[in-house]
Amino acid sequence: MFILNSSDPVPLYKQLYNQLREHILSGKLPAESKLPSVRQMAAELSASCNTVDGAYQELYAEGYIYSKPRSGYFVSTLDQEVAPQSLSGKKGKSNFVPPSQSRFAYDFHPARLDPGSFPTELWRKCLTEGLRRNSEEFSHYGDLQGDWGLRGSIQAYLEKSRGVACHPDQVIVSAGLHHSLEIIAHLLQENHTMVAVENPGYHLPRAVFENHGYTVCPVSVGTSGIELTRLKAGSATIAYVTPSHQLPLGYVMPVANRLALIEWAESGGRFIIEDDYDSELRYQGKPIPSLQGLRPTGNIIYSGTFSKILSPELRLSYLVLPYPLLDKYRRLYRSYNCSVSLVEQKAMACFMEQGHWERHIRRMRTVYKKKHDILLRSVETCFGQRAVVIGQGAGLHVVIRLPETPYSEADIIERAGQKGIRLIRFSDFHATGQPEAVTLMLGFGGMTGSEIEQGITLLSQIC
Repeated sequence: MFILNSSDPVPLYKQLYNQLREHILSGKLPAESKLPSVRQMAAELSASCNTVDGAYQELYAEGYIYSKPRSGYFVSTLDQEVAPQSLSGKKGKSNFVPPSQSRFAYDFHPARLDPGSFPTELWRKCLTEGLRRNSEEFSHYGDLQGDWGLRGSIQAYLEKSRGVACHPDQVIVSAGLHHSLEIIAHLLQENHTMVAVENPGYHLPRAVFENHGYTVCPVSVGTSGIELTRLKAGSATIAYVTPSHQLPLGYVMPVANRLALIEWAESGGRFIIEDDYDSELRYQGKPIPSLQGLRPTGNIIYSGTFSKILSPELRLSYLVLPYPLLDKYRRLYRSYNCSVSLVEQKAMACFMEQGHWERHIRRMRTVYKKKHDILLRSVETCFGQRAVVIGQGAGLHVVIRLPETPYSEADIIERAGQKGIRLIRFSDFHATGQPEAVTLMLGFGGMTGSEIEQGITLLSQIC
């Protein structure tokens, strides 16, 4: 007997399908047994013929039943060893419990943004405006490289604020840095097998290039950025660098080193990947122009993102490709489609066109500068001479070195966790070797000023 419950949110035809499928799999409806006709079953259930026919059609499409002309539907013969499991084995709630996320009173993770920073109302208006103005474009696939209006806005912004010299035609909208790096790795792997990365440096590029079969060559970092002597002595033909704010140490590559790096690339058909991940957040001195702007026609791939200012969950990033690589990109990816939702692209284009993006940058620069300064004052007050500050003046984190602490990095992280303080392992930024002394990376974006002060006070007591 089959029972349909009209108050159940599951559609009636699906309820009947599930019950029939259960009977077939459990053997209650043996192979070759005949099902009641649609009309007969509908009468027995006091349901519509459409409900019964919908259930039968789905069972038929999946092979659980078959039809004989003028005879009706019959149960198919199934190999019970390979047949799907009976639904009865899936009744009740799953025993799976998602891992609980630890709650920290003081979260020094370097990638967290200010919780109240996202411009919700403005973004909602831009989403609505983007949908209203471009409704006809949502009926077909868009441009492979991304929305032309957004690419034009990105080009204008980069030219004005970063000194990047390019055409909107060279801009590719991508779904986050990992997606950008996947594209680059694919484009270059035909003629390149080794990539140099900064050490210490961001772990994501190492992982992406290793997953594409590259040999990753860590090159040590000094106060002027990646050490060019060691780079030139190696065999890498690609260099991934963060020249405007080295991640994680915060050093700025001077112009002489930038020109030397460009010469290294051009003299041997090599490539530079310039990751300009948080260039908007500079609190001291003038903005640092991009490496790409020094040689717009060079072998430089420029990478940028909206994650560090707006939201990492939007998954909106971009690349600027030199023309030789652009031609290859179009050839290799001609059958692909853009991976970023056109709805979000249109909203971002509207957000930039109406001036909200630059106003948001100015507002967030002010917010984060205050937190940055509070962190520095707190470190000076609580640690004094015990801490050496590295890489201040930009971004969402500060690095401090503790040359005299009796504790290891692991000890400090464990002791901090017991006090409700979240720290990440600075040693994870090292592809090879270890820091000379215990080093801590202190992000300040996601905390209030008072939380920063309290967190640093507690941290100083356990180091």
